Amino acid sequence: KGNVWVADFVFTNCTTVCPPMTANMTELQQMVEKQGLDNVHFVSFSVDPEVDSPKALKKYGEAFGANFSTWHFLTGYEQEVIEDYAYKNFKEWVKKPDNNDQVIHGVSFYLINKNGEVITQYPGNEDVPFKQIVKDIKSASKQ
Repeated sequence: KGNVWVADFVFTNCTTVCPPMTANMTELQQMVEKQGLDNVHFVSFSVDPEVDSPKALKKYGEAFGANFSTWHFLTGYEQEVIEDYAYKNFKEWVKKPDNNDQVIHGVSFYLINKNGEVITQYPGNEDVPFKQIVKDIKSASKQ
């Protein structure tokens, strides 16, 4: 049986939307664990891979109480790779301006089914529909 995934795009020195998004993802992870859904994994793609080392992402995740057994923070690719990947797979626009350390990116959570297809998108920074996401995760888990 395959995993269902919830994904987002963040970076560790973000001063605006990433901290609330990551706090919300922590809350979602805890809700999923309380429901006993053990085939759900979370992935946060760094949109600033040159700055976000694995160590920096681990420290960032720890600050929000992430459970690393099911939450994966990814980095280590080129900036162009994540910009291209985000757009091709999530229709998510990611851009690192030349003159600014704040990367432009969306604030969505994405539900990904067992086939690796994005099936639903939710607001991740505010008005997060936690109960709906859990309901959709349960539905995707059965398919």
